[in-house]
Amino acid sequence: MRWTRLHAPTLREDPADADAASHRLLLRAGFARQLMAGHYSLLPLGVRVRTRIMDIVRSEMEKIGAQEFLLPALHPAEIWRKTGRWDVMGEEMFRLLDRKGAELGLGMTHEEIFTTVSQELRSFRQLPQIWYQFQTKFRDEARPKGGLLRTREFTMKDSYSFDMDAEGLDRSFALHRAAYERIFARIGLQAIPVQASSGSMGGNTSVEFMSPSEAGEDLIVRCPNCDYAANTEKATSRLPGTDDTPGPSEPERFATPGARTGEELADVHGVPTHRQIRTTAYLVDDQFTLLLLRGDHALVEQKLIDTLNAVVVRPAGADEISTALGASPGHLGPVGVSGIQMLADEALRGRTDLVSGAGEDGVHLRGVSVERDCPGVRWADLREVSAGESCVGCGAPLELVRTVEIGHIFKLGRKYTELLDVSMQGPGNERVVPIMGSYGMGIERAIAAVVETCHDEKGIVWPAAIAPFQVTVVGLGTQPEVVEAAETTYRELVAAGVDTLIDDRDERPGVKLRDAELIGIPFRVTIGTRGLAAGTAEVVTRATGESVPVPLGDLVVHLQGLSASASA
Repeated sequence: MRWTRLHAPTLREDPADADAASHRLLLRAGFARQLMAGHYSLLPLGVRVRTRIMDIVRSEMEKIGAQEFLLPALHPAEIWRKTGRWDVMGEEMFRLLDRKGAELGLGMTHEEIFTTVSQELRSFRQLPQIWYQFQTKFRDEARPKGGLLRTREFTMKDSYSFDMDAEGLDRSFALHRAAYERIFARIGLQAIPVQASSGSMGGNTSVEFMSPSEAGEDLIVRCPNCDYAANTEKATSRLPGTDDTPGPSEPERFATPGARTGEELADVHGVPTHRQIRTTAYLVDDQFTLLLLRGDHALVEQKLIDTLNAVVVRPAGADEISTALGASPGHLGPVGVSGIQMLADEALRGRTDLVSGAGEDGVHLRGVSVERDCPGVRWADLREVSAGESCVGCGAPLELVRTVEIGHIFKLGRKYTELLDVSMQGPGNERVVPIMGSYGMGIERAIAAVVETCHDEKGIVWPAAIAPFQVTVVGLGTQPEVVEAAETTYRELVAAGVDTLIDDRDERPGVKLRDAELIGIPFRVTIGTRGLAAGTAEVVTRATGESVPVPLGDLVVHLQGLSASASA
């Protein structure tokens, strides 16, 4: 490719609204352009990187026996209604009516549609099956941000496994996990597999692949001493022992004027937050629910959703609290409450002599034990894990890491095949319902995640396996001998199968060199009059900055070796 023919509109300055390194650099280097919030056009350089990543994904999927499909992006509402997800997806699903008034949705994911295709499987002998596609997905993100990190329209590699039994699903899941680990290693991404919530996907086993990045929106909990890692929506930890005293035989009222919050109760009345019970009111699928947590712990809403298999959860409003309990939000307590669903976090189990609200202004209760004083309470892990707490596996202090989710794999079970009436002949001529797995990976997000990791103050530093070109040839100056040497080198590299870009623009050397560093091609051949006088060209490795003079006659073999080594 010649730069004079390449549409790569590089920018000298950072875009004003770019909020992540990948966003800034992909725009500056001419890989992408924003059409509107959450929607991006990939320019030729971006398409080349996308294609290379997809080629790697495709090769690894084929290694595990997967077959490629291409399913529609526009889906009839009735299929999603059969699985209950037409309502579950809420405002994130783009919905429309066609000219006949039929309800349609733009696909956020394809579990329903692949399951519908699987209705043509007739016998257990056809299993296992692994099907995958690259398809555009649409999600009406409330706050798209970070360029390609969080968009409303993106390419996903999604695959689906169909097996006869749980053992078969275990094998398919393991195959995908290993394939994902190979893919991320090949494209140059650190990927930490973590335990995760299945969320609206359903199923009982879920693993996310998380790439450390300050631009990420997900926190994971990781043990530096063993292999424990989990998303904060799933993470748990060991808490230190307590110094609880038995306390009184029943809760006692005491005056707490001026204490509407846990911090005020601690500051004004000397009750530390770890000895408080914080009572919060929620609507869980429209059912009024009280949640009890330790005063210094935070609720993870996804844990609440998973515990109750809920669709919609939200904090209750002041009027709703007053109607249900006759109290204001700042004075809630669990003691004496009946007829209302109540969940307590496991950190409160076995605790005694705690302090809670009394349900009225200026009064609290001390000597509270949830187990004793709140009959009918349900126990669940609801709290957010904090850095420094002890690992459940080995006891070492846990750390929090900010990350970008780059892949997510689920064991779905039979949720979709049962709801969509998929069955086939079993080994004894009985009808069997296949069991499914679902495995997703965002392609454009992978591009952005690589840039988040692989860049410096000069621009992008692409891993060789996914770079838009392997080599760029830069002639410094317009002298005939420089131009001819650059052109000869370019032709020889292309003939040898090295993917090469020649900068044949009539630009100043400084502009050419800055653009080469900005777009991040792994190897640069720089040809100038001084080197030509010595019969050499300068070969610069972008990742390290290493520069070596190479005889002109050896350039092709030298760069073939560098490219092969870097891509291995």
